[in-house]
Amino acid sequence: MYLNKKNLFLVSSLALIFLFLLNISNAKSSDIKIVDGDTIHLNGEKIRFSGIDTPELKQTCLANKEIFFCGLEAKNLLAKIIDNRDVNCISEGKDRYKRILAECFVGDLSLSRYLVREGYAFAYRKYSNKFVKDEEFAKENNKGMWSMSFEYPWEYRKKN
Repeated sequence: MYLNKKNLFLVSSLALIFLFLLNISNAKSSDIKIVDGDTIHLNGEKIRFSGIDTPELKQTCLANKEIFFCGLEAKNLLAKIIDNRDVNCISEGKDRYKRILAECFVGDLSLSRYLVREGYAFAYRKYSNKFVKDEEFAKENNKGMWSMSFEYPWEYRKKN
């Protein structure tokens, strides 16, 4: 079977579109700005991790009678796990602030699942039940913020 000019053009166009889309969803960490524990800028797009909520950057927790910046720790934990690796995001739509809602991965590791299981993010039940079991794991194992006195991020935002 041979390709006529029209079919060759169509196949070439589809291949170029596929390669373009592949480059949008894959980015080196040098193309990433970590805003906070659940928001990144990737290829110029603001991406909010769907289904989770992390403490705000200025939010504190109390650990062993000492004030601990748990929001900053969530951001640092995200930066550490990304390091210099590729990040892939699967878009799930946009929120009311026009941010892309997505679940992002480093390899096969969901960044959202990782943050929740480490105790520095919460399953955002208002919008999704996807990470509830991961939150239960962190709570049962006293991980991260579950070993401290804290305020849920959505409660903190209401007050501040």
